[in-house]
Amino acid sequence: MRLILVRHGQTPSNLVHRLDTKVPGPGLTPLGEEQARALVETLRPERVDALWASSAARAQLTATPLAQERGLAVQVHDGLRELDAGDLEGRTDEPSVREYLRVAFAWADGDLGAHVPGGPTGREVLARLDAGTAAAAASVPADGAAVVVSHGGAIRAWVAARAGVGGAFAASTPLLNTGVVVVEGDPRAGWRTLTYAGEPFRAPVAPLEESGPAAEPAMW
Repeated sequence: MRLILVRHGQTPSNLVHRLDTKVPGPGLTPLGEEQARALVETLRPERVDALWASSAARAQLTATPLAQERGLAVQVHDGLRELDAGDLEGRTDEPSVREYLRVAFAWADGDLGAHVPGGPTGREVLARLDAGTAAAAASVPADGAAVVVSHGGAIRAWVAARAGVGGAFAASTPLLNTGVVVVEGDPRAGWRTLTYAGEPFRAPVAPLEESGPAAEPAMW
């Protein structure tokens, strides 16, 4: 089966790189609403048997035009929400954003005890993301596909740790609003990444230099 992982459309917090991970959280900007409508055409070639979103308003709003076009209900799972920012919630300063990013991609390298101040460990976060993606997978046939509208940090951290992307690649490769990552497999056998941000994924042969948060769009 395939999971088509989609980052939500642009939010006001994205514009200022604010760590904004609480639910329900903000809605979409006018551009974010336009991106959600454009997602319908982006995914038109794809088979979609089920449509899932996180418990954040921005994810459900992004999923709505696709749900209407495909005649599907948006199923919500709290496990698909963004990586918790802990005590860094609401911060926009570069050191806080860098620490949030560092921890998110350390999990793929085996440091599952890492966490931001006041936030959960990698074990806890990956467990809930696993639960969310497993629910989506269970809702479609073995040869089917589910669209999962989630968040930049959640998608990048999960595919880095669970679908062969690795922390270095995920850290150095942003996923823009309504960017898509496609994975194939199942919860028991494991997952592999087919495409990342619309391009075929090939595992890098050497570690890539991690880019700082100032060089990429806010990922939550």
